[in-house]
Amino acid sequence: MHLRKLPIGIQDFVSIRQENYLYVDKTALMYRLVNEGRSYFLSRPRRFGKSLLLSAIGAYLEGKKNLFTGLALENLEMDWFIYPVLRLDLNAELYNSRDSLEGILDSHLKIWEQQYGQSGERSLSRRFLAVIKRAHEASGKRVAVLIDEYDKPLLQTMENNSLHEQYKLILKTFYGVLKSADAHLKFAFITGVTKFSQISVFSDLNHLIDLTLHPDYATICGITEDELTVCFKPELESLAQSQNVTFESCLEKTRWWYNGYKFEENAKKVYNPFSTLNLLSRKKYESYWFATGTPSFLVELLKNSSYDLRELEGIQLAAEEFSDYRAEADQPIPVIYQSGYLTISDYNPARRIYTLCYPNAEVRYGFLNFISSAYLPINPVKTGSYIGKFADEIESGQPELFLDRLKSFFAGIPYELNDKSERYYQTVFYLVFKLLGQFVETEVRSCKGRADAVVSCRDYVYVFEFKLFGSAEEAGKQIDEKGYLIPYTGEGKTLFKIGVEFNQTERNIGKWIIGKVPRS
Repeated sequence: MHLRKLPIGIQDFVSIRQENYLYVDKTALMYRLVNEGRSYFLSRPRRFGKSLLLSAIGAYLEGKKNLFTGLALENLEMDWFIYPVLRLDLNAELYNSRDSLEGILDSHLKIWEQQYGQSGERSLSRRFLAVIKRAHEASGKRVAVLIDEYDKPLLQTMENNSLHEQYKLILKTFYGVLKSADAHLKFAFITGVTKFSQISVFSDLNHLIDLTLHPDYATICGITEDELTVCFKPELESLAQSQNVTFESCLEKTRWWYNGYKFEENAKKVYNPFSTLNLLSRKKYESYWFATGTPSFLVELLKNSSYDLRELEGIQLAAEEFSDYRAEADQPIPVIYQSGYLTISDYNPARRIYTLCYPNAEVRYGFLNFISSAYLPINPVKTGSYIGKFADEIESGQPELFLDRLKSFFAGIPYELNDKSERYYQTVFYLVFKLLGQFVETEVRSCKGRADAVVSCRDYVYVFEFKLFGSAEEAGKQIDEKGYLIPYTGEGKTLFKIGVEFNQTERNIGKWIIGKVPRS
Protein backbone atom coordinates (compact mmCIF):
# COMPACT_ATOMS: atom_id res chain seq x y z
CA MET A 1 0.00 0.00 0.00
CA HIS A 2 1.37 3.44 -0.93
CA LEU A 3 1.14 5.73 2.10
CA ARG A 4 0.99 9.49 1.83
CA LYS A 5 3.49 11.97 3.25
CA LEU A 6 2.83 12.82 6.91
CA PRO A 7 3.82 16.34 8.05
CA ILE A 8 5.60 15.30 11.25
CA GLY A 9 7.16 18.37 12.83
CA ILE A 10 6.47 20.53 9.77
CA GLN A 11 4.94 23.83 10.84
CA ASP A 12 5.13 25.71 7.54
CA PHE A 13 1.84 25.67 5.63
CA VAL A 14 3.52 26.58 2.35
CA SER A 15 5.85 23.57 2.55
CA ILE A 16 3.02 21.22 3.43
CA ARG A 17 0.93 22.29 0.45
CA GLN A 18 3.73 22.62 -2.09
CA GLU A 19 5.37 19.33 -1.15
CA ASN A 20 2.12 17.33 -1.03
CA TYR A 21 2.01 16.48 2.65
CA LEU A 22 -1.32 15.50 4.17
CA TYR A 23 -3.17 18.42 5.70
CA VAL A 24 -6.21 18.26 7.99
CA ASP A 25 -8.41 21.01 6.61
CA LYS A 26 -9.04 23.64 9.30
CA THR A 27 -9.51 26.46 6.80
CA ALA A 28 -13.27 26.88 7.29
CA LEU A 29 -12.65 27.72 10.97
CA MET A 30 -9.74 29.90 9.90
CA TYR A 31 -11.90 31.87 7.46
CA ARG A 32 -14.52 32.47 10.13
CA LEU A 33 -11.85 33.57 12.60
CA VAL A 34 -10.32 36.15 10.27
CA ASN A 35 -13.61 37.55 9.03
CA GLU A 36 -15.62 37.70 12.25
CA GLY A 37 -13.16 39.53 14.50
CA ARG A 38 -9.85 41.32 14.65
CA SER A 39 -7.75 40.46 17.71
CA TYR A 40 -7.47 37.03 19.33
CA PHE A 41 -5.55 34.92 21.79
CA LEU A 42 -5.34 31.11 21.76
CA SER A 43 -3.78 28.88 24.41
CA ARG A 44 -2.90 25.29 23.52
CA PRO A 45 -0.22 22.82 24.72
CA ARG A 46 3.12 22.63 22.94
CA ARG A 47 3.37 20.67 19.65
CA PHE A 48 -0.37 20.97 19.13
CA GLY A 49 -0.50 22.78 15.78
CA LYS A 50 -0.49 26.44 16.86
CA SER A 51 2.45 27.34 14.62
CA LEU A 52 0.92 25.61 11.60
CA LEU A 53 -2.35 27.44 12.20
CA LEU A 54 -0.57 30.79 12.25
CA SER A 55 1.39 29.84 9.12
CA ALA A 56 -1.84 28.99 7.27
CA ILE A 57 -3.48 32.24 8.39
CA GLY A 58 -0.42 34.15 7.18
CA ALA A 59 -0.60 32.50 3.77
CA TYR A 60 -4.31 33.32 3.54
CA LEU A 61 -3.83 36.99 4.43
CA GLU A 62 -0.94 37.27 1.96
CA GLY A 63 -3.36 36.18 -0.76
CA LYS A 64 -1.66 32.90 -1.68
CA LYS A 65 -4.80 31.48 -3.26
CA ASN A 66 -3.06 28.62 -5.06
CA LEU A 67 -2.13 26.99 -1.73
CA PHE A 68 -5.79 26.56 -0.81
CA THR A 69 -6.91 24.61 -3.88
CA GLY A 70 -9.17 21.79 -2.75
CA LEU A 71 -9.59 23.19 0.75
CA ALA A 72 -12.74 24.72 2.23
CA LEU A 73 -11.33 28.25 2.07
CA GLU A 74 -11.08 28.08 -1.73
CA ASN A 75 -14.88 28.36 -1.98
CA LEU A 76 -15.34 30.73 0.96
CA GLU A 77 -13.02 33.60 0.04
CA MET A 78 -13.98 35.57 -3.06
CA ASP A 79 -11.66 38.60 -2.93
CA TRP A 80 -8.18 37.33 -1.91
CA PHE A 81 -6.75 40.70 -0.89
CA ILE A 82 -3.07 40.89 -0.03
CA TYR A 83 -2.27 42.29 3.44
CA PRO A 84 1.12 43.01 5.02
CA VAL A 85 1.85 40.24 7.55
CA LEU A 86 4.29 40.66 10.45
CA ARG A 87 5.26 37.33 12.03
CA LEU A 88 6.95 37.11 15.44
CA ASP A 89 8.03 33.60 16.48
CA LEU A 90 9.43 33.35 20.01
CA ASN A 91 9.63 29.57 20.04
CA ALA A 92 13.12 28.71 18.78
CA GLU A 93 15.30 30.54 21.27
CA LEU A 94 17.02 29.98 24.62
CA TYR A 95 16.03 32.88 26.85
CA ASN A 96 18.76 32.96 29.46
CA SER A 97 19.46 36.70 29.59
CA ARG A 98 17.78 40.03 29.00
CA ASP A 99 19.87 40.40 25.84
CA SER A 100 18.48 37.16 24.39
CA LEU A 101 14.90 38.43 24.52
CA GLU A 102 15.70 41.95 23.35
CA GLY A 103 17.94 40.47 20.64
CA ILE A 104 15.22 38.34 19.04
CA LEU A 105 12.74 41.24 19.13
CA ASP A 106 15.38 43.50 17.55
CA SER A 107 16.16 40.95 14.81
CA HIS A 108 12.49 40.74 13.80
CA LEU A 109 12.18 44.52 13.81
CA LYS A 110 15.24 44.88 11.54
CA ILE A 111 13.71 42.49 9.00
CA TRP A 112 10.46 44.46 8.97
CA GLU A 113 12.31 47.80 8.80
CA GLN A 114 14.27 46.62 5.77
CA GLN A 115 10.96 46.10 4.02
CA TYR A 116 9.01 49.12 5.25
CA GLY A 117 11.74 51.58 6.23
CA GLN A 118 13.30 52.77 9.46
CA SER A 119 11.58 55.32 11.67
CA GLY A 120 14.45 56.65 13.73
CA GLU A 121 12.79 55.43 16.93
CA ARG A 122 15.06 53.68 19.44
CA SER A 123 12.87 51.69 21.84
CA LEU A 124 11.62 48.28 20.77
CA SER A 125 7.97 49.17 21.31
CA ARG A 126 8.12 52.48 19.40
CA ARG A 127 9.91 50.78 16.50
CA PHE A 128 7.17 48.10 16.47
CA LEU A 129 4.41 50.72 16.34
CA ALA A 130 6.23 52.63 13.62
CA VAL A 131 6.64 49.49 11.47
CA ILE A 132 2.92 48.75 11.70
CA LYS A 133 2.02 52.29 10.66
CA ARG A 134 4.52 52.36 7.80
CA ALA A 135 3.38 48.96 6.50
CA HIS A 136 -0.20 50.26 6.46
CA GLU A 137 0.82 53.40 4.62
CA ALA A 138 3.02 51.60 2.09
CA SER A 139 0.49 48.92 1.16
CA GLY A 140 -2.76 50.76 1.60
CA LYS A 141 -3.97 47.73 3.54
CA ARG A 142 -4.20 47.26 7.26
CA VAL A 143 -1.62 44.97 8.83
CA ALA A 144 -1.80 41.43 10.24
CA VAL A 145 0.37 40.64 13.28
CA LEU A 146 0.91 36.97 14.15
CA ILE A 147 2.78 36.21 17.40
CA ASP A 148 3.66 32.57 18.06
CA GLU A 149 4.50 31.25 21.56
CA TYR A 150 4.36 34.69 23.17
CA ASP A 151 5.06 33.18 26.61
CA LYS A 152 8.13 31.07 25.79
CA PRO A 153 10.50 33.53 27.52
CA LEU A 154 8.27 33.56 30.59
CA LEU A 155 7.99 29.79 30.83
CA GLN A 156 11.76 29.38 30.51
CA THR A 157 12.37 31.71 33.45
CA MET A 158 9.81 30.42 35.93
CA GLU A 159 12.60 29.49 38.32
CA ASN A 160 14.49 32.78 37.84
CA ASN A 161 12.27 35.41 39.40
CA SER A 162 14.49 38.39 38.61
CA LEU A 163 14.78 37.62 34.89
CA HIS A 164 11.14 36.57 34.77
CA GLU A 165 10.05 40.00 36.05
CA GLN A 166 12.33 41.77 33.55
CA TYR A 167 10.79 39.78 30.70
CA LYS A 168 7.28 40.64 31.85
CA LEU A 169 8.08 44.36 31.72
CA ILE A 170 9.70 44.10 28.26
CA LEU A 171 6.83 42.07 26.80
CA LYS A 172 4.12 44.17 28.45
CA THR A 173 5.44 47.25 26.65
CA PHE A 174 6.03 45.45 23.35
CA TYR A 175 2.69 43.62 23.15
CA GLY A 176 0.86 46.72 24.37
CA VAL A 177 1.57 48.26 20.96
CA LEU A 178 -1.20 46.09 19.50
CA LYS A 179 -3.85 48.11 21.28
CA SER A 180 -2.29 51.45 20.32
CA ALA A 181 -2.07 50.30 16.70
CA ASP A 182 -5.61 48.95 16.49
CA ALA A 183 -6.64 51.39 13.74
CA HIS A 184 -3.82 50.05 11.56
CA LEU A 185 -4.57 46.34 12.12
CA LYS A 186 -6.56 43.98 9.96
CA PHE A 187 -5.92 41.02 12.24
CA ALA A 188 -3.87 40.15 15.33
CA PHE A 189 -3.43 36.65 16.67
CA ILE A 190 -1.32 35.65 19.66
CA THR A 191 -0.70 32.03 20.68
CA GLY A 192 0.96 30.46 23.69
CA VAL A 193 0.72 27.72 26.27
CA THR A 194 -0.47 29.75 29.25
CA LYS A 195 -3.53 31.95 29.38
CA PHE A 196 -3.14 35.65 29.88
CA SER A 197 -6.08 37.07 31.87
CA GLN A 198 -4.19 37.57 35.13
CA ILE A 199 -0.77 38.31 33.61
CA SER A 200 0.51 41.87 33.83
CA VAL A 201 2.01 41.36 30.34
CA PHE A 202 -1.50 41.51 28.90
CA SER A 203 -3.09 43.95 31.31
CA ASP A 204 -3.46 46.51 28.51
CA LEU A 205 -4.78 44.06 25.91
CA ASN A 206 -8.30 43.68 27.23
CA HIS A 207 -9.64 43.86 23.68
CA LEU A 208 -8.30 40.43 22.72
CA ILE A 209 -10.91 37.71 22.26
CA ASP A 210 -9.81 34.61 24.17
CA LEU A 211 -10.46 31.49 22.08
CA THR A 212 -8.99 29.05 24.61
CA LEU A 213 -12.37 27.76 25.84
CA HIS A 214 -14.46 29.05 22.93
CA PRO A 215 -16.88 26.29 21.82
CA ASP A 216 -16.73 27.28 18.14
CA TYR A 217 -12.93 26.91 17.98
CA ALA A 218 -12.32 24.02 20.37
CA THR A 219 -11.10 21.79 17.52
CA ILE A 220 -9.09 24.36 15.54
CA CYS A 221 -5.94 22.60 16.75
CA GLY A 222 -5.67 18.83 17.19
CA ILE A 223 -7.33 16.01 15.25
CA THR A 224 -10.93 14.93 15.87
CA GLU A 225 -11.84 11.28 15.53
CA ASP A 226 -13.83 12.04 12.38
CA GLU A 227 -10.79 13.76 10.87
CA LEU A 228 -8.58 10.84 11.88
CA THR A 229 -10.77 8.13 10.36
CA VAL A 230 -11.48 10.09 7.16
CA CYS A 231 -8.14 11.78 6.46
CA PHE A 232 -5.90 8.97 7.67
CA LYS A 233 -7.92 5.84 6.94
CA PRO A 234 -5.22 4.17 4.76
CA GLU A 235 -2.60 4.85 7.43
CA LEU A 236 -4.86 3.42 10.14
CA GLU A 237 -5.51 0.33 8.06
CA SER A 238 -1.78 -0.14 7.58
CA LEU A 239 -1.24 0.29 11.33
CA ALA A 240 -3.93 -2.30 12.12
CA GLN A 241 -2.33 -4.73 9.69
CA SER A 242 1.10 -4.24 11.24
CA GLN A 243 -0.39 -4.85 14.70
CA ASN A 244 -2.33 -7.88 13.43
CA VAL A 245 -5.61 -6.53 14.85
CA THR A 246 -8.91 -5.35 13.42
CA PHE A 247 -9.42 -1.75 12.34
CA GLU A 248 -11.76 -1.13 15.30
CA SER A 249 -9.30 -2.61 17.80
CA CYS A 250 -6.56 -0.48 16.33
CA LEU A 251 -8.71 2.66 16.58
CA GLU A 252 -9.66 1.83 20.18
CA LYS A 253 -6.02 1.48 21.20
CA THR A 254 -5.07 4.68 19.37
CA ARG A 255 -7.91 6.48 21.13
CA TRP A 256 -6.70 5.19 24.54
CA TRP A 257 -3.15 6.34 23.85
CA TYR A 258 -3.58 9.74 22.19
CA ASN A 259 -7.19 11.02 22.24
CA GLY A 260 -8.96 12.79 25.07
CA TYR A 261 -8.11 16.49 24.97
CA LYS A 262 -11.17 18.70 25.49
CA PHE A 263 -10.84 22.44 25.14
CA GLU A 264 -14.44 23.22 26.06
CA GLU A 265 -16.78 21.19 28.23
CA ASN A 266 -19.19 20.26 25.42
CA ALA A 267 -16.67 20.06 22.60
CA LYS A 268 -15.42 17.00 20.75
CA LYS A 269 -12.29 15.38 22.06
CA VAL A 270 -9.18 15.73 19.93
CA TYR A 271 -6.10 13.60 19.40
CA ASN A 272 -2.61 14.92 20.04
CA PRO A 273 -1.48 15.59 16.45
CA PHE A 274 2.26 15.17 17.04
CA SER A 275 1.90 11.76 18.69
CA THR A 276 -0.77 10.54 16.29
CA LEU A 277 1.26 11.35 13.19
CA ASN A 278 4.34 9.69 14.70
CA LEU A 279 2.28 6.59 15.47
CA LEU A 280 0.97 6.37 11.91
CA SER A 281 4.51 6.75 10.58
CA ARG A 282 6.42 4.46 12.95
CA LYS A 283 3.59 2.02 13.76
CA LYS A 284 4.56 1.85 17.43
CA TYR A 285 2.63 3.09 20.42
CA GLU A 286 5.13 5.30 22.24
CA SER A 287 5.16 8.52 24.27
CA TYR A 288 6.10 10.77 21.36
CA TRP A 289 4.73 14.07 22.68
CA PHE A 290 5.87 13.48 26.21
CA ALA A 291 9.38 12.61 25.06
CA THR A 292 9.78 16.12 23.57
CA GLY A 293 10.25 17.55 27.06
CA THR A 294 8.52 18.41 30.31
CA PRO A 295 9.38 21.61 32.21
CA SER A 296 11.13 20.72 35.45
CA PHE A 297 9.34 23.51 37.29
CA LEU A 298 6.09 21.52 37.04
CA VAL A 299 7.59 18.76 39.18
CA GLU A 300 8.84 21.27 41.74
CA LEU A 301 5.46 23.00 41.82
CA LEU A 302 3.66 19.75 42.60
CA LYS A 303 6.25 18.50 45.06
CA ASN A 304 6.23 21.75 47.02
CA SER A 305 2.49 22.32 46.85
CA SER A 306 -0.23 21.22 49.23
CA TYR A 307 -1.88 19.13 46.53
CA ASP A 308 -2.03 15.39 47.09
CA LEU A 309 -0.64 13.72 43.97
CA ARG A 310 -3.20 10.94 44.37
CA GLU A 311 -5.98 13.47 43.86
CA LEU A 312 -4.52 15.16 40.80
CA GLU A 313 -6.77 13.18 38.45
CA GLY A 314 -10.29 14.30 39.24
CA ILE A 315 -9.24 17.57 40.83
CA GLN A 316 -11.67 20.45 40.55
CA LEU A 317 -10.93 24.00 39.47
CA ALA A 318 -13.12 27.10 39.54
CA ALA A 319 -13.70 28.77 36.17
CA GLU A 320 -11.82 31.88 37.31
CA GLU A 321 -8.72 29.80 38.05
CA PHE A 322 -8.41 28.78 34.40
CA SER A 323 -7.12 32.29 33.79
CA ASP A 324 -4.61 32.17 36.62
CA TYR A 325 -1.05 32.22 35.34
CA ARG A 326 0.60 32.54 38.74
CA ALA A 327 2.49 29.24 39.00
CA GLU A 328 2.99 29.38 42.74
CA ALA A 329 3.47 26.55 45.23
CA ASP A 330 -0.20 26.70 46.20
CA GLN A 331 -1.44 27.25 42.62
CA PRO A 332 0.15 24.61 40.35
CA ILE A 333 -2.97 23.18 38.74
CA PRO A 334 -3.84 25.97 36.22
CA VAL A 335 -0.40 25.84 34.62
CA ILE A 336 -0.37 22.02 34.64
CA TYR A 337 -3.74 22.10 32.86
CA GLN A 338 -2.65 24.76 30.38
CA SER A 339 0.53 22.82 29.62
CA GLY A 340 -1.53 19.84 28.45
CA TYR A 341 -1.02 17.37 31.30
CA LEU A 342 -4.64 17.65 32.43
CA THR A 343 -7.80 18.29 30.44
CA ILE A 344 -11.51 18.90 31.04
CA SER A 345 -13.53 15.82 31.97
CA ASP A 346 -16.66 17.51 33.37
CA TYR A 347 -18.19 20.88 34.13
CA ASN A 348 -20.80 21.97 36.67
CA PRO A 349 -22.46 25.08 35.17
CA ALA A 350 -24.36 25.93 38.34
CA ARG A 351 -21.19 26.13 40.39
CA ARG A 352 -18.89 26.97 37.47
CA ILE A 353 -16.52 24.21 38.50
CA TYR A 354 -14.37 22.16 36.09
CA THR A 355 -13.25 18.61 36.84
CA LEU A 356 -9.90 17.69 35.30
CA CYS A 357 -8.28 14.41 34.32
CA TYR A 358 -5.31 13.09 32.36
CA PRO A 359 -6.30 13.26 28.67
CA ASN A 360 -4.93 9.85 27.66
CA ALA A 361 -2.53 7.02 28.48
CA GLU A 362 0.49 8.74 26.97
CA VAL A 363 0.13 11.72 29.27
CA ARG A 364 -1.01 9.75 32.33
CA TYR A 365 1.91 7.35 32.41
CA GLY A 366 4.42 9.78 30.99
CA PHE A 367 3.57 12.33 33.64
CA LEU A 368 3.55 9.77 36.45
CA ASN A 369 6.90 8.41 35.26
CA PHE A 370 8.29 11.92 35.22
CA ILE A 371 6.88 13.02 38.58
CA SER A 372 8.04 9.75 40.17
CA SER A 373 11.62 11.06 40.16
CA ALA A 374 10.64 13.24 43.12
CA TYR A 375 9.41 10.24 45.14
CA LEU A 376 10.94 7.00 43.86
CA PRO A 377 14.51 5.66 43.73
CA ILE A 378 14.30 5.09 39.95
CA ASN A 379 15.56 7.04 37.00
CA PRO A 380 12.41 8.13 35.08
CA VAL A 381 13.86 6.52 31.93
CA LYS A 382 13.96 3.14 33.69
CA THR A 383 10.65 3.39 35.55
CA GLY A 384 8.66 1.54 32.88
CA SER A 385 10.96 -1.49 32.80
CA TYR A 386 11.14 -1.62 36.60
CA ILE A 387 7.37 -1.47 37.01
CA GLY A 388 7.13 -4.12 34.27
CA LYS A 389 8.83 -6.58 36.62
CA PHE A 390 6.10 -5.95 39.19
CA ALA A 391 3.55 -6.66 36.44
CA ASP A 392 5.24 -9.96 35.53
CA GLU A 393 4.88 -11.22 39.10
CA ILE A 394 1.27 -10.09 39.28
CA GLU A 395 0.33 -11.77 36.00
CA SER A 396 2.01 -15.05 37.03
CA GLY A 397 0.15 -15.26 40.36
CA GLN A 398 3.16 -14.66 42.61
CA PRO A 399 2.17 -12.03 45.22
CA GLU A 400 5.01 -13.10 47.55
CA LEU A 401 7.58 -12.15 44.91
CA PHE A 402 5.70 -8.93 44.23
CA LEU A 403 5.80 -7.96 47.91
CA ASP A 404 9.45 -8.95 48.25
CA ARG A 405 10.26 -6.66 45.33
CA LEU A 406 8.14 -3.89 46.84
CA LYS A 407 10.05 -4.27 50.11
CA SER A 408 13.38 -4.01 48.28
CA PHE A 409 11.97 -1.02 46.44
CA PHE A 410 11.26 0.84 49.69
CA ALA A 411 14.66 -0.11 51.07
CA GLY A 412 16.28 1.61 48.09
CA ILE A 413 14.60 4.98 48.65
CA PRO A 414 17.33 7.52 49.54
CA TYR A 415 16.99 9.13 52.95
CA GLU A 416 16.75 12.63 51.43
CA LEU A 417 13.67 11.63 49.41
CA ASN A 418 11.88 10.01 52.32
CA ASP A 419 10.19 12.62 54.50
CA LYS A 420 8.76 9.92 56.82
CA SER A 421 5.21 11.30 56.52
CA GLU A 422 2.15 9.15 56.05
CA ARG A 423 1.35 11.09 52.88
CA TYR A 424 4.76 10.25 51.42
CA TYR A 425 4.30 6.50 51.93
CA GLN A 426 0.78 6.66 50.52
CA THR A 427 2.07 8.55 47.47
CA VAL A 428 4.74 5.91 46.83
CA PHE A 429 2.13 3.12 47.03
CA TYR A 430 -0.10 5.15 44.72
CA LEU A 431 2.63 5.67 42.12
CA VAL A 432 3.62 2.00 42.04
CA PHE A 433 0.08 0.78 41.56
CA LYS A 434 -0.94 3.58 39.21
CA LEU A 435 2.08 2.90 37.00
CA LEU A 436 1.11 -0.78 36.95
CA GLY A 437 -1.86 0.39 34.88
CA GLN A 438 0.45 0.54 31.86
CA PHE A 439 0.51 -3.25 31.91
CA VAL A 440 -2.49 -4.52 33.91
CA GLU A 441 -5.83 -3.06 34.97
CA THR A 442 -5.77 -1.22 38.28
CA GLU A 443 -8.55 0.42 40.27
CA VAL A 444 -9.34 1.63 43.77
CA ARG A 445 -13.11 1.33 44.12
CA SER A 446 -15.37 -1.33 45.60
CA CYS A 447 -19.07 -1.63 46.39
CA LYS A 448 -18.74 -0.94 50.13
CA GLY A 449 -15.68 1.22 50.46
CA ARG A 450 -12.36 2.10 48.99
CA ALA A 451 -9.58 -0.47 48.80
CA ASP A 452 -6.04 0.85 48.71
CA ALA A 453 -5.41 -0.95 45.42
CA VAL A 454 -7.07 -3.54 43.20
CA VAL A 455 -5.09 -5.15 40.39
CA SER A 456 -6.82 -7.34 37.83
CA CYS A 457 -5.18 -9.42 35.11
CA ARG A 458 -6.22 -12.37 32.96
CA ASP A 459 -6.25 -15.07 35.69
CA TYR A 460 -5.99 -13.18 38.99
CA VAL A 461 -7.48 -10.34 41.01
CA TYR A 462 -5.51 -8.84 43.91
CA VAL A 463 -7.06 -6.65 46.59
CA PHE A 464 -4.48 -4.80 48.69
CA GLU A 465 -5.00 -3.00 51.98
CA PHE A 466 -2.04 -1.21 53.57
CA LYS A 467 -1.87 -0.16 57.21
CA LEU A 468 0.61 2.54 58.08
CA PHE A 469 -0.47 2.55 61.73
CA GLY A 470 -2.02 -0.90 62.09
CA SER A 471 -1.35 -4.60 61.64
CA ALA A 472 -1.51 -6.87 58.62
CA GLU A 473 -4.28 -8.79 60.40
CA GLU A 474 -6.32 -5.60 60.71
CA ALA A 475 -5.80 -4.89 57.03
CA GLY A 476 -7.00 -8.38 56.06
CA LYS A 477 -10.00 -8.06 58.35
CA GLN A 478 -10.97 -4.76 56.73
CA ILE A 479 -10.97 -6.41 53.29
CA ASP A 480 -13.47 -8.96 54.59
CA GLU A 481 -15.65 -6.54 56.54
CA LYS A 482 -15.86 -3.99 53.74
CA GLY A 483 -16.54 -6.64 51.11
CA TYR A 484 -13.72 -5.51 48.83
CA LEU A 485 -13.58 -8.94 47.13
CA ILE A 486 -17.31 -9.20 46.40
CA PRO A 487 -17.34 -7.33 43.04
CA TYR A 488 -14.83 -9.81 41.60
CA THR A 489 -16.25 -13.15 42.77
CA GLY A 490 -18.13 -13.80 39.54
CA GLU A 491 -15.24 -13.25 37.16
CA GLY A 492 -13.90 -16.80 37.27
CA LYS A 493 -10.48 -15.64 38.47
CA THR A 494 -8.36 -16.58 41.46
CA LEU A 495 -8.72 -13.90 44.12
CA PHE A 496 -6.02 -12.75 46.52
CA LYS A 497 -6.68 -10.61 49.57
CA ILE A 498 -3.48 -9.09 50.84
CA GLY A 499 -3.11 -7.20 54.13
CA VAL A 500 0.16 -5.34 54.60
CA GLU A 501 1.53 -3.41 57.56
CA PHE A 502 4.19 -0.76 57.36
CA ASN A 503 7.13 -0.70 59.78
CA GLN A 504 7.65 2.93 60.78
CA THR A 505 11.03 2.26 62.38
CA GLU A 506 12.50 0.63 59.31
CA ARG A 507 10.51 2.86 56.95
CA ASN A 508 9.54 -0.21 54.95
CA ILE A 509 6.96 -2.93 54.50
CA GLY A 510 6.80 -5.17 57.56
CA LYS A 511 4.51 -8.15 57.88
CA TRP A 512 1.94 -9.21 55.29
CA ILE A 513 -0.86 -11.76 55.15
CA ILE A 514 -2.06 -13.33 51.91
CA GLY A 515 -5.44 -15.02 51.60
CA LYS A 516 -6.29 -16.96 48.46
CA VAL A 517 -9.78 -17.66 47.12
CA PRO A 518 -9.68 -20.20 44.27
CA ARG A 519 -11.57 -19.36 41.10
CA SER A 520 -15.22 -20.38 41.21
